[in-house]
Amino acid sequence: MSAIALVRSLNREQRSTFIASFLGWMLDAFDFFLVTFVTLRIANDFKVALPAIAFAVSLTLMLRPVGALLFGILADRFGRRIPLMVDIICYSVIELLTAFSPNYVVFLLLRALFGVAMGGEWGLGSSLAMESLPTESRGLFSGILQQGYACGYLLGAIAYFVLFTFFPNLGWRWMFVIGVLPALLVIYIRVGVHESPVWEHQQDIHRRTGSNVWQGMGKAITSHWLVFLYVIILMTAFNSLSHGTQDNLPTFLQAQLKLGVSATSTITIIANIGAIIGGTMFGYYSQRWGRRRAIIIACLLGIIMIPLWTGYVRIPGIGLLASISIGAFLLQFMVQGAWGIIPVHLNELSPTDVRGTFPGFAYQLGNLFAAWIVFFEALLAAGLSIGKTPNYAAALAFFSLGAFIAVIIFTAIGKEARGIEFIQEEENAYNVNEAVKPGISEHETA
Repeated sequence: MSAIALVRSLNREQRSTFIASFLGWMLDAFDFFLVTFVTLRIANDFKVALPAIAFAVSLTLMLRPVGALLFGILADRFGRRIPLMVDIICYSVIELLTAFSPNYVVFLLLRALFGVAMGGEWGLGSSLAMESLPTESRGLFSGILQQGYACGYLLGAIAYFVLFTFFPNLGWRWMFVIGVLPALLVIYIRVGVHESPVWEHQQDIHRRTGSNVWQGMGKAITSHWLVFLYVIILMTAFNSLSHGTQDNLPTFLQAQLKLGVSATSTITIIANIGAIIGGTMFGYYSQRWGRRRAIIIACLLGIIMIPLWTGYVRIPGIGLLASISIGAFLLQFMVQGAWGIIPVHLNELSPTDVRGTFPGFAYQLGNLFAAWIVFFEALLAAGLSIGKTPNYAAALAFFSLGAFIAVIIFTAIGKEARGIEFIQEEENAYNVNEAVKPGISEHETA
């Protein structure tokens, strides 16, 4: 089916569910990226060096697995919908409190708490969306869903531009006051979104078998430990790629290229437009090409874009900033092209009993192990300084190349489960468990 036909194939309930999942992830990313636009202002206000603010970003990433595990367990126990609403309220309120940080220590603590709340959203939203959509549409809507992250980044760039262009005397704290707005999304979810049909079917199976989510989780971990380990490693590479190419981009533009509000916002917006298009396109074609093949193609093309994105290669006949803008568009087209496949890929690989916990927890454990990349990029940039100017171009090029290569390798050695039917998988697992009971051997069952 064409992309337009797939969009039209959704019923009202499926559309509402997907929109809520998309907006939750977009606004989560919006709140996260606000800090990346004002790192210089925060550092100056608290009288700390830039790497100290980069560490705050890394700390947010490091705490995300805690939220993924906590809210994932709640999702597998109580459904996807209610924990999603609680999570959105949590990260919105913490974002507002950040605006009132009296010093760097409190700021750091609040960014850590924000990481816990932020970590819960992706697993909840992606499982709710993927479990509610038709099988044949998952590739396309996985790509669109993941680009809620790029849309949030773009929205943050717009907020930064509007706030400091029209109100240049306002301080950085106002960016975080704006960050409370996602809480309004809870009203929409409460009124217009239904629970995941796959989760409701799981509850029926638990009632029939007398099992519970804790037993399902323990069994899933012990019987699929190799899948857990593989996906965590894969997501470490993926998170190194995304955060290594995104989080220090505004700092690169401001600290090394000495760009102001308008130019920084413009280049960031251009990069995220590329991300949105790339993620949607590769997500759609992953339904035809396969998940792994689409990821590897995107990464191979992304490597070619690194010199253009960092300014080491310039397109003849145009200025440096225009050349970097094109490079940023193309690089994020490929980075998020690969990422657009991740929501569906992880949900398809997930053991059926723990789909609320597994994708998000694996994703955020990858964030934990990749979190230091933002801090290390800042340190490397300072170590390669040209005079007193940190060399972010070299740091970004070095880390992004390594991340692309890692994603290619770990994707190539893995597997995929494109097109599996979630509810049928649950029934199959239930039937196997019913057949293999005390007194009935696996041989007799076969």
